Amino acid sequence: MGSFHLMRMSLRNLFRKPATKMYPVVPPAYTSRSKGLVSNDIKGCILCNVCPSRCPTHAITVNKQDETWTIDRFACIQCLSCVRNCPTKCLTMEPEYAKPSREKSLVTVRKPELTPEEKLAKEAAERKKAERIAQAMAAKAARDAAKAEGEGTGAEG
Repeated sequence: MGSFHLMRMSLRNLFRKPATKMYPVVPPAYTSRSKGLVSNDIKGCILCNVCPSRCPTHAITVNKQDETWTIDRFACIQCLSCVRNCPTKCLTMEPEYAKPSREKSLVTVRKPELTPEEKLAKEAAERKKAERIAQAMAAKAARDAAKAEGEGTGAEG
C-alpha cells in the first residue's frame, strides 16, 4: 500500500509547478516591507549626525568636514531606526540584500560639488539669513533699550 501512495505522489508532482524557485535564474520578488540595504540620497542629506546617534550598532558615521556619509553593511542590523529618525527623509531601506563578499568593506557616499547656480542660491540664502539675524538682533537691542528706559522711569516715579 505504501508503494502505491509513493507512486501516486510522484506522478502528481511530475505535472505540477515546482515548489521551489530557480534562484539565480529567477530573481526573488521582495515585498515593500522587506529589509535590505540602507541607502542615502546624499543630495538631500544635511549631515546632521542623527542617524549615527540613533544606530544601535554604530554602523553609520558622518564626517561634516569631508561631507561624507559612511555605513558598514556588515554591522548594520536593518533595524530602520536611522531611516525613521532622519529629519530630511533621505535615508531609505532598499528591498535588496548585500552581495556576498569575502572582505568587509565600508560604503562611503560623498556629497557632490555644487553647481554654479546652486552656489549662488546658497549664498543668497545665507545672505538672507544673515540679514534676518541682524534684524532680529537690532529688534532685541531696541526692546532691551525700551525695557531699560521703562525700568529707569518706573523706579524714579
